[in-house]
Order: sequence, then structure tokens, then C-alpha cells
Amino acid sequence: MCGQLELALPEIIDFALFFEFHYASVRTMRANFIQRWFVIATGLAMTTGLLAQAPKVEFPAPSPACTLKQKVGLTDFEITYSRPSAKGRTIFGGIVPYGQVWRTGANASTKISFNTPVKLNGHDISAGTYALYTIPEEKEWTVIIYKNTGLNGAFGYDEKDDLARFKAQPMDVGEHVETFTIDFTNVRDDAATLYLLWDKTLVPIGVEVDVTTKVLPQIEAALKSPEKKTANFYYNAASFYFNHDQDLKEALNMVNTGLADKPGIAFEFFYLKAQILAKQGDKEGAIAAAKQSKELIMKLDPHNSFVKMNDDLISSLQ
Repeated sequence: MCGQLELALPEIIDFALFFEFHYASVRTMRANFIQRWFVIATGLAMTTGLLAQAPKVEFPAPSPACTLKQKVGLTDFEITYSRPSAKGRTIFGGIVPYGQVWRTGANASTKISFNTPVKLNGHDISAGTYALYTIPEEKEWTVIIYKNTGLNGAFGYDEKDDLARFKAQPMDVGEHVETFTIDFTNVRDDAATLYLLWDKTLVPIGVEVDVTTKVLPQIEAALKSPEKKTANFYYNAASFYFNHDQDLKEALNMVNTGLADKPGIAFEFFYLKAQILAKQGDKEGAIAAAKQSKELIMKLDPHNSFVKMNDDLISSLQ
């Protein structure tokens, strides 16, 4: 009949046998596949479990990171660097080759930032954050203030991104310093020394900041204000005038105004007054003020350092 499948009995038997064999093979393949994936999944689960259970180990850094903060005058400095140690190695001319750009530390490049314009070894540098590179030499170093702070060490350094370059003279400190150190010393109102120190080599960098143009207008505004000022204000203002070569006559007026309040630190006021008068050339007045200062401090504490300071000032004027 048209459209109907007619099969003889032998053919039906052959087809049934083929179907049974094929179905058995599929079942076997499926079982093997499931078994293999079960083994893999079990292994992954066990591995994940082992990883999850493994304790975390934090190893010490060979060159630990350090952040140095220092205020000079009214300027905030921050230096971030890594501190390698010598560990028996030759440093300059060894692991830090002469004549090549050095990251000035380890790991990422050293970063230096300041929030006002500064002078470094007499070179004007705008406020900002920079990379600090150096080129060590036996007799003279080159210090580089670099605009690109994103480099990994000195890799990719390009001189066209230098903001400033200047020379610095290395010094032999005579004693071995194991760990690379950056720090400030000789910190004053408007200056300091930034130094790099490692092994027996110290490299000083002069730092200058401007405080006069910021502080003077504030003092002048305060003096004009009708509000009562403390003796402390007059002492600090007079000291600032004296230390920064401002109007000595005005400084003397401020000292005398502060003394009128009979401050507990009158001996300090009289010592400052003696210094101002000496700078003005009034030796007699300076000696008299120094003697007043000494007399006051002797009553409070005869071992106070102001005793010797006054004696030294008097001796220098006689």
C-alpha cells in the first residue's frame, strides 16, 4: 500500500536487534560520561575545599614601604618610597650602578610632594607631586624631579619628562648604614636639608620655602584688629620679625607691649629684647635686658639654659 512501511518478519527481527544493541551502547556511553564528570567534579570540589582551608601567609617585604611627612615652615612635605637594605652587597657602583637613572629606593619610583612652591638646591619647583630620580656618580650626583609618577621604578624613563635637574655633592659619613633612608634635618622656619643616606654615602639637598609673604600680612592684619592680643602673640610676632630681618623697631614695640601684661615667661621676652637691641647696635640696652632676663630665670630655675644664653650674649657684647 502506498505510504505504508511493509517489513518482512526477518527484517523486523534484525531491526529490533539493532535497536537494542544501539540503545545499550548509548546507555553505556552515557554512564561512562556521567562517571567521568563525577570524578572531575569531585576532584574540583576537593581542591576548592583544600584551597579554602589553606591558611594565608603574609611574608615580610624585602624592601618595606615608608611614608615620610615633614612640615617646613608652612609647607607640608610627603615622601613615599621603599627601603632596600645592603645585605652585604656593594651599593653605589654595585647594585646601584654609577651613571644610570636610579629610582632612589626600591620597587615603584620614589614620590615627593609639597603643597607650596619650594626651592631645591636653589631651583624653583612648583607645588605638586613628582617622582624623585637620581643618577649617582662617585664625585657628583644628579637629582631629577620628574613629572611622570606612574612608572615602575625607572623603566620607561624619558628625559623629556624632567621638570628639573640639578647637582648634589655626596658625602662620606664614615659608618655603614644598612637600610636606605630619606629624611629631613636642620629644619627651620623657611629652610631644611633633605638627605638621602645609604651605606656610607649621604647626599644633602637644600630646601627653601617662603613663609615671609604669607605670615607678614597675617601679623599686620592682627595688629590692626581691635581685638585684644595675648602676650604669646606679641612674643611670636616679634620673634618672627627678628628672625626674618623685618622691622626691628616694630619688633621692639611688640616685645614691650607683651611685657606690659607681665607674662609668666618675661625672662624670654627680656632675652628677645636683648637680641633685638644688640642687632640694632644698642649694646648697653642689650646688656641691661639680658641681665634682667638672667635675674628673672635665676629665681625660677638657676639651671635653666636661659642662664647660659644670657651670659653668652652679655660676653659677646663686652
